[in-house]
Amino acid sequence: MNKISILLSLFLLPLLASSAQKQVYIVHFGEGGGGGGGGEKELHEIEDTHHSYLQSVKENEEEARASLVYSYKHSINGFSAVLTPDQASKLSELEEVASVYRSEPGKYSVHTTRSWQFVGLEGATHKKNMSGGGGVGGGDDDDILLKASYGKDVIVGVLDSGVWPESKSFSDEGMGPVPKSWKGICQTGVDDYNGFHCNKKIIGARYYLKGFEQYYGHLNVSEDCPSPRDLDGHGSHTASTVAGRRVPEASALGGFARGTASGGAPLARLAIYKACWALPNVTKAEGNTCFEADMLAAIDDAIADGVHVMSISIGSTKPIPFTQDGIAIGALNAVKNNVVVACSAGNSGPTPGTLSNTAPWILTVSASSVDRAFFGPLLLGNGQEFLGQTVTPYKLEKMHPLVYAEDVVVPGVAKNVSSQCLPGSLSPEKVKGKIVMCMRGLGMRVEKGQEVKRAGGVGFVLGNSPANGNELACDAHLLPATAVSYNDAVKILKYINSTKNPMAFIKQARTTLHYQPAPFMAAFTSRGPNVLDPNILKPDITAPGLNILAAWSAASSPSKLSEDKRSVNYNIDSGTSMACPHVAAAAALLKAIHPNWSSAAIRSALMTTAWTENNKGLPISEANGDLGTPFTYGSGHFRPVKAMDPGLIYDASYNDYLLYLCSNGLNDTNLRFKCPKVIPSAANLNYPSLAIPNLNGTVIVKRTVTNVGSSSKSVYFFTAKPPLGVSVKATPSLLSFNRVGEKKSFTITVTARSGKHQKNEYGFGWYTWTDGHYYVRSPMTVSLA
Repeated sequence: MNKISILLSLFLLPLLASSAQKQVYIVHFGEGGGGGGGGEKELHEIEDTHHSYLQSVKENEEEARASLVYSYKHSINGFSAVLTPDQASKLSELEEVASVYRSEPGKYSVHTTRSWQFVGLEGATHKKNMSGGGGVGGGDDDDILLKASYGKDVIVGVLDSGVWPESKSFSDEGMGPVPKSWKGICQTGVDDYNGFHCNKKIIGARYYLKGFEQYYGHLNVSEDCPSPRDLDGHGSHTASTVAGRRVPEASALGGFARGTASGGAPLARLAIYKACWALPNVTKAEGNTCFEADMLAAIDDAIADGVHVMSISIGSTKPIPFTQDGIAIGALNAVKNNVVVACSAGNSGPTPGTLSNTAPWILTVSASSVDRAFFGPLLLGNGQEFLGQTVTPYKLEKMHPLVYAEDVVVPGVAKNVSSQCLPGSLSPEKVKGKIVMCMRGLGMRVEKGQEVKRAGGVGFVLGNSPANGNELACDAHLLPATAVSYNDAVKILKYINSTKNPMAFIKQARTTLHYQPAPFMAAFTSRGPNVLDPNILKPDITAPGLNILAAWSAASSPSKLSEDKRSVNYNIDSGTSMACPHVAAAAALLKAIHPNWSSAAIRSALMTTAWTENNKGLPISEANGDLGTPFTYGSGHFRPVKAMDPGLIYDASYNDYLLYLCSNGLNDTNLRFKCPKVIPSAANLNYPSLAIPNLNGTVIVKRTVTNVGSSSKSVYFFTAKPPLGVSVKATPSLLSFNRVGEKKSFTITVTARSGKHQKNEYGFGWYTWTDGHYYVRSPMTVSLA
């Protein structure tokens, strides 16, 4: 290197380092602080205030204005801006600033026909027109859909990857005028090759790119488009699950799951907020990324636009403290405006303590199965047959040699991943013309099939790992394929090793209804305990999330692999992302029936009427056959019909949540709210469940219920099944109500009984208030110190 080059590099290095250090930060003023948020000021006035703060750490006014990404008015009192760590640190030292934290890349990512019949929502009125039965809905002759007018005029905001507006699920045929309460807009975007449009179904749409482009640079329009249009499929899937219109004869590729597709609230209005974008330079199957600055802006607009429910199938891969969790902060202000916020629990199971979206003002949803299976039988050369599952519309015409991936890899593949068919791992010389059995683990399921096809295989068998158990997530693979349980995979491998010429045949797959047992918990669903605050039991509830059919983007293939050129209108997908909009839809129906109920009241109604039995009358199990617990299903499987009339509710206000934050040492969330000198335990938040960690002796917890039953005069009795090693009693144990709307408080005394339970392990139970007609049930978790 010559002297000039050396000098030039020495000059440029500090500039490059300074540029590299700049990142998007969220600056959060506590409510009532110096940010100027709220309804009093216009947005341009708030922006001027934020510019003045930025000017205090920037070189000049021009740089300050250029660094502002978003000014927030409703989701939080604050702004996002491009800052260096030093500038962020200086702002955090200001007295009126509650917190300053980086909007980290990769922090958040995106985490249906038969399901509504299975939960009993399409029973009484529609059973003449739809195949039903065998569900766990617990419905009666009253039809929640009729009482809720199918969700008419309830507005559901969906934060996701956008929507495909041309889908029949989003038709506005026969729908009335847009509700007068709606204040939003329809952004058509740019470079949208079809021209995005709204109608009386999709009444509003926006997109948010600033956070994404600050990190990745200008959006590559070959990967995504700067408009509310969904080029991925995930956003269309979740939006149609919550509020899609009835579409007869809908099915996935190959005719799987054929039936009438419908959202839970088919006449509810949709407001689309696209805050998730395709990751650059990778296949769509790798997933989307959702930047915190963009999501806060979306929540900000959704509150101002007038949505009643938010469905957010987005979360982190690990728990995030409330002060650094944009979804939690935004949701708290949404709840202040009486918006119900439903979020997915995450897909990091079966590892314990992996839940995201654990804030008690969020309705946190885990994923379970429905009573539908897609059997793709695998026949072995010795006559054994295994009922694998698949939604791959291809079959083999004859027997083919069967090999185990570990035996047909190229040299140099690590032993611990040699069975997993990772890209480039299989030898074409050893695979050509054969069926390959691959194991789950690292890598995506659809990519394993793609690798078998690349190497010349004619079919593949996907074997579960022990952690996956009997959970068979179905995919539209690129070649004949079927997925089998771990136990079946072991038996198939034993056959391969027992003969010189193992053979197999994958039969044509078929859809089967009334499968038992259902529901069972998906192995992938994230689970408790709640590591951020073990005093709050999470998740709250479970809903269908395994192999759900719903609308899809015509710009995306069913596998989302770049090599897959197939196109579908409806697709089967799995995840807590699919479970969340089920519960959001139920919340929308309850909002239509009980427009004055708070977000907490709606959550309470859904939780206390949930059920913990499957369609065989046995307790809900895990995918591996173990007994399920409240750490996986919360209160249980949701039952929208029962939630319509819960009897009693556990209500909570915005101030109750601020008091709860005081108990967690978070005093700066709202500077207008002063924490009391004696702060109650977090366990005293009026929650419809009970969690007590490290019990040593006796704990007394207070709760309050409100009578919302059909009778003004009623008497409720307390019953409980406490966890092992614990005694539980209520004082009083009898509650008499004389009018609807009357509130009654009680205490629950929980006492450890020595020698009856293993220390540091959780036990599970429940308590119920019943008048003989209503059963208001709450789950309970206790660990002994």
